[in-house]
Amino acid sequence: MSTTLAGAPGACCFTGVQHSGTSAGRVEDLGGLNTYISESLAAAVAGTHKKVILFLADVYGPLFINNQLIQDYFASSGFIVLGPDYFFGDAVPNHQPGRDRNAWLQSVQASANEAFPKWLDAVKAIYGTENTKYCAVGYCFGAPFVMDLTADGLVVAGAIAHPAFLEESHFKKLDRPLLLSCSEEDFTFPLEARRRAEDIMVAKKSTYHFQVFSGVKHGFAVRGNPDIPQERWSKEESARGIKEWFTRFAE
Repeated sequence: MSTTLAGAPGACCFTGVQHSGTSAGRVEDLGGLNTYISESLAAAVAGTHKKVILFLADVYGPLFINNQLIQDYFASSGFIVLGPDYFFGDAVPNHQPGRDRNAWLQSVQASANEAFPKWLDAVKAIYGTENTKYCAVGYCFGAPFVMDLTADGLVVAGAIAHPAFLEESHFKKLDRPLLLSCSEEDFTFPLEARRRAEDIMVAKKSTYHFQVFSGVKHGFAVRGNPDIPQERWSKEESARGIKEWFTRFAE
């Protein structure tokens, strides 16, 4: 049995601040999943040299405004960004009060795992060329999808932020550069687990980079409070760091 390093989402994964802004993307069906698609004009006319970010969202889903704005930010740097709604419209913003979220997590994890391969095949069929370079970023719930992609060789680089559902085996199978965007305080991926993940990557001689932000908690990279300077800076620096990480390997 592989040791768990990042546990299941908890209470802090279901709270946070909703941001304001106007999204620039569109929603289309890809492989049976509604998918948020954001791309700049430069990305749209890039020809065969496509840079694609697979955006694997937290439990708020890719259609939540906070996540849409992050995807638009990545797209503004020349990426095509694709965010699948593997929650099938049943992400946290659509939950009624009193929802049994533990039961929901078990159900949606199974359905998301089942739907993701078909979605990925559709992505490759539409966007794949011999020169396409894929990157993948996963927030909380989305992290294990990224780790699997960094093990099977599809992506040129991966990134995870305040991850959930990770085992030691995910890091032992890592075969691509990985950025980890972490909060100082995170019950899901605590300090001891973070250091164990680093030990594994050091032993493997992996290419990796940690961002660790003080004064913020799990969820900061998506739902941090922009009215609190440390939370706003941490959220923005997390996104900037991930964007630069992908730019480094996708150019």
